[in-house]
Amino acid sequence: MFWKTSEPHGLPRDPFKSCIIPRPIGWISTVAPDGTLNLAPYSFFNGVAGDPPMVMFSSGGLSADDNGNQKDSISNAKASGDFVCSMVSHDLLNAMNASSATLPSDVDEFAVAGLETEPSELVKAPRVKAAPIHMECTFYDSIDLPKDRNGARNAICIGRVVGIHIREEVMKDGFVDVAAFRPVARMGYMDYTVVEDVFTLLRPGMNK
Repeated sequence: MFWKTSEPHGLPRDPFKSCIIPRPIGWISTVAPDGTLNLAPYSFFNGVAGDPPMVMFSSGGLSADDNGNQKDSISNAKASGDFVCSMVSHDLLNAMNASSATLPSDVDEFAVAGLETEPSELVKAPRVKAAPIHMECTFYDSIDLPKDRNGARNAICIGRVVGIHIREEVMKDGFVDVAAFRPVARMGYMDYTVVEDVFTLLRPGMNK
């Protein structure tokens, strides 16, 4: 099939997100100006540079919903100057899903999801204590993107990674053992996957 994305696709659900898979989930924690903790998962998330290390996440639901609620991660990160990205292991799948609920901005998603926080070393935003990997980030910039429907703000948040925490139990011989914590990734629709099968493929000219 082919369809122009500016026109109806005629399918039960938009297949766009199923064409870019799997997508890592960035579990973004921030602190609101009033001190409320915020935690939300983003599947439009990835690393975008290695030197210096930088990550991005984006949200297409920044306008208020019918109840006046908003996604707050980008505005909080910009106001506070930082955020933390905690990676989602399979053991944390249900907690991650609970934190994705659309809630008023004065509700702490850590409490809603039954998660403990852990202080960061370099930024104000807390970490998800149970997560295997955390990246402490300073806010670098936010970029507004085009918006086609409903007037919702569509934006990217870019952060510079200034500190990384890796649990010892997911390290093996000096490397991150991905299979040890089984990271969760987003597919399309309401589907997810877990990284369990890992293989090595060296680029031409590499010997280890």
